[in-house]
Amino acid sequence: MVFARNVEGQTLTFGVSGKLIMNALVMYDHQTQSLWSQFLAESVDGELEGTPLEFIPALHTNWGTWSSLYPNTEALNKGSSNSFDPYESYYIDNKTGVLGETNSDNRLPAKTIILGLRTSNLVRAYPLDLLKDKPVINDSANDIPTLVAFDSDSGAGVVFHREIEGKTLTFDLHRIEMESTPMVIDRETGTVWEMLTGRAVEGSLKGQKLEQLPTTLAFWFAWKDFYPNTEIYGE
Repeated sequence: MVFARNVEGQTLTFGVSGKLIMNALVMYDHQTQSLWSQFLAESVDGELEGTPLEFIPALHTNWGTWSSLYPNTEALNKGSSNSFDPYESYYIDNKTGVLGETNSDNRLPAKTIILGLRTSNLVRAYPLDLLKDKPVINDSANDIPTLVAFDSDSGAGVVFHREIEGKTLTFDLHRIEMESTPMVIDRETGTVWEMLTGRAVEGSLKGQKLEQLPTTLAFWFAWKDFYPNTEIYGE
């Protein structure tokens, strides 16, 4: 998750509080000592309680995919690193966080990874297993026509508002020989778009860009604890 840290006219500096709410990170800000829920994206205690954080849409992917899309990216150098993932066994065992589950909901297995979408009046989950079989979905989040796209090679999922200049577009997967960047094509104009950036690269709408909507990649057990009224796509 990525948030803007300008809040009510001041720039906040965040740290890790060491606390958890339903297994999820609780941050604090140095300026007011308010506590902030990562999942709820708002302050839950202190001077700024109830104040929301602004989501900045981001892409959860691997470095190879990201650097091919944005070759001039500046990267944080943390020194030496290794490829070992200490949580590898956690992904497949039956443990659900430190505190266990709060909301019982067996519509999906607890460790199912979902792409979560939250708007002002709708919360929807897209299981990654479903997206692997159906990588392009023309959906609607209430009154917002959405494009849900998934690249199985990089494991990256993204949601866009699929409307340009007042026209709603309908998308299909578009494969180009020798092209490593995943593409989609709209039926209305035949314009080709980069799947993961929403940039039009060929056709009458070249140069246009779809608006990306904030999403969260999460385990089902964590997401449904915070959003028990979640709709699951396909149900």
